[in-house]
Amino acid sequence: MKKTLSTTVMGLAGLLMFGSFSVMANQAVNLEIDNPYVREMPPMAPATGAFMTLLNTGDATIAVVRAQSDAANTVELHTHINDNGVMRMREIPEIVIEPMGQTELKPGGLHVMLIGPTRALKEGDLVDITLIMADGSEKSLQAPVRKIMGMGHGMGQGQGQGQGHGHRHHH
Repeated sequence: MKKTLSTTVMGLAGLLMFGSFSVMANQAVNLEIDNPYVREMPPMAPATGAFMTLLNTGDATIAVVRAQSDAANTVELHTHINDNGVMRMREIPEIVIEPMGQTELKPGGLHVMLIGPTRALKEGDLVDITLIMADGSEKSLQAPVRKIMGMGHGMGQGQGQGQGHGHRHHH
């Protein structure tokens, strides 16, 4: 009887451990996405950006390490850095969302870069984007395309508005 009880307890403990591991290994469950959108591209633009607010409803840090979309040949996670007074975009390895926190992806900051569009992205179109977490879990979303005209006024965006996602270089 003792051996059977011990085996049952060990089996249950193993199931419980496996059960909690599978929950912990799904960061996407605790990731909510608010207000996603993609900037409408001017004709012949080589790239555009996707923006949104990422909300972590869990008690563990979430790391987005990749993104995919059929709307672009290449999809990268980017940020802007100040390089001797010139704002430049750089690819980054991850976007982190702290427990019970939020991370904003916005023009001039963190964003998902859609490089080499596979089609013209016009206002009203929907772009499918999948975010991939460090644990391999995925969160898919649809981001509507918005016109860039008139956006950013009074929001400190200043120069570069509407100029192909802020790719202005001063010489």
